[in-house]
Amino acid sequence: MPTRTNRLAVAIGGAGHSGSTLLGLVLGSHSDVFYAGEAKKSLFIGDERKPLRKRVCKICGPDCEVWSRFEVPPTPDLYEQLSRLTGRSVVVDSTKKPEWIRERRAEVEAAGGTHKLVFLARDGRAVVNSRVRKYPDRDPAAHVDEWIEQIAATDALIAERPEQATMVRYERLATDPEATVREVCAFLGVAFEAEMLAYEEKAHHPLGGNTGTQSVVARANAIESDLAKVPARSASFYAGLRGGFSLDLRWRDELPDEVLRVFEARASEINERFHWEG
Repeated sequence: MPTRTNRLAVAIGGAGHSGSTLLGLVLGSHSDVFYAGEAKKSLFIGDERKPLRKRVCKICGPDCEVWSRFEVPPTPDLYEQLSRLTGRSVVVDSTKKPEWIRERRAEVEAAGGTHKLVFLARDGRAVVNSRVRKYPDRDPAAHVDEWIEQIAATDALIAERPEQATMVRYERLATDPEATVREVCAFLGVAFEAEMLAYEEKAHHPLGGNTGTQSVVARANAIESDLAKVPARSASFYAGLRGGFSLDLRWRDELPDEVLRVFEARASEINERFHWEG
């Protein structure tokens, strides 16, 4: 079997709107780690039926030095091709879909590589608030139930390979970043590098992901990217950010009382292990 360049693939799992773009950018600032963003969107590369933002690098656009050279379908496999293109032996993918994670895990293990899962957890009230902000016309119960389902699906993934998984709190990453990142690095088997905390200063090439967090990187690198422009609904929060870590607790001011009541009725017990009042 040929020598494998990709020695480790890392999935950031959990519910969407939990901070995976931030964690991915931090990990991708390590000298031997490439953050792919939501790598499932690599399936859309070259497909002009898809919106541009779903099929190109969110920061560089179509001329990205990584994704413009990516071959579809990936040969020999997604993470191996990315490791060869970037010269980095660890690839981080923040696609949340459990079946995608399972398929990629099987692919990596069949090729002799290692796959690990980082469950990025966040207070469910904050997650639901982000969903409501983005999709205000949707039934609140649907937002809550989707969060419940994503947590259950992630727990099931962890149960399949508990020794290859760890849980990280978004709130702890935002308030105690160095200690948290050191712990994640130890789990992944990579040496902590202080430069990881200055993620906004590094070059990144993510597919998909949170536009607000990506806008911080684009601004720090003086990149004018229409794909990383913050939507009006979040402009005030991200406008003043110049990097670093800022705990997002907007749910406390924004989450409508009627939605909070639905959440407490349907998900308060599940949220006990994610509840944050710090």
